[in-house]
Amino acid sequence: MECIYQKKRKPKFLNNTAEANQTQVTLKGKLLFLLTELTTLTGHLKNNRKDFNTERSLVKLVGKRRSLLDYLKNNDIVRYRELIKELNIRK
Repeated sequence: MECIYQKKRKPKFLNNTAEANQTQVTLKGKLLFLLTELTTLTGHLKNNRKDFNTERSLVKLVGKRRSLLDYLKNNDIVRYRELIKELNIRK
């Protein structure tokens, strides 16, 4: 069985390193990284229901995503709505 924490997976949307460094800094980049981690952890929890440490990590990441979205909502509502629509996040 492969441990999901051993290798850092790079999301498919980041191909070259310059684009990766620039995207990681932005709020959209942070949300995209969180979304890829959330999908990975969700898939892991479907197979391993009693992995409570992963479940805790998932809840923490959801909270972090929520706080980033709340920050964006309070500061720039137009960009927030565009991002929600683009990433297909239910809100």
